[in-house]
Amino acid sequence: MQIRNEADGVSDFLVKNSSTATSHHLAPHGGLPPMWPAFLTGQAEQPVRVLLIDDDPHMSRVIAHELLADLRINLLGQGSSVKEGRRLISQNEFDVMLVDLNLGDGTGFDLIEYMKTVRPMAEAVVISAMEDEQHALHAFELGATGYLVKNSWFGNFPQAVLQVVNGGASITPNLARRLLGKFEHQQSGEQQILHENKSKDKLSEREKEVLKLVASGYTSTEIGSRLNISGQTVNTHIKNIYRKLNVRTRAQAVSFASVRGLF
Repeated sequence: MQIRNEADGVSDFLVKNSSTATSHHLAPHGGLPPMWPAFLTGQAEQPVRVLLIDDDPHMSRVIAHELLADLRINLLGQGSSVKEGRRLISQNEFDVMLVDLNLGDGTGFDLIEYMKTVRPMAEAVVISAMEDEQHALHAFELGATGYLVKNSWFGNFPQAVLQVVNGGASITPNLARRLLGKFEHQQSGEQQILHENKSKDKLSEREKEVLKLVASGYTSTEIGSRLNISGQTVNTHIKNIYRKLNVRTRAQAVSFASVRGLF
């Protein structure tokens, strides 16, 4: 396990070059904002505890650099595989896990599932090179509360950590928009199916008349006489009623129509 002061020498670099690091790296989004509310989780005296699992050495250094530069975050350890991730999860009390999806001996999904079993109160944020809706949805289904795309212009790892630990969610804007589009498309499809089903259930006025008489106990011949149509035509109407209501008997048709208020 790589502890805060051993993360690729980044912490030592920051200590030795604190003024440079502050001016160069913390100006956009790092460090402790002067108006960071005391009621939010993540204070300099009690930072958020984080694990980082990523098998890309370069990205690990970049992310670790950002996390270490923020006084509200304590990077407890780093791993590069599912095996190392499971060990870190089991050995550390932590608040947030940043995890890549593609690991050499498995996937980040495996670690999210394991984390939710061992540390159910901890939060998981996916860091992935894939801006894929299906992967994001699966991660959220497993319990993740964030999904960041590597090298995104909007990528801000400290902010993501602080958002999820304070009850929020963090997701790369482009992916969020695509997910919204997917949900809108699904909703539109569901509404179309509902409309089609309603259209199928809709009985004609003549079919309603026939069904009312069926409910009153009249035979096909009697119904034909009352409506001045042949018994064969009545039976055709009844078959159409069965098909539209997806039933097989007169009793089922009457019961279904009564519940639906079709007559």
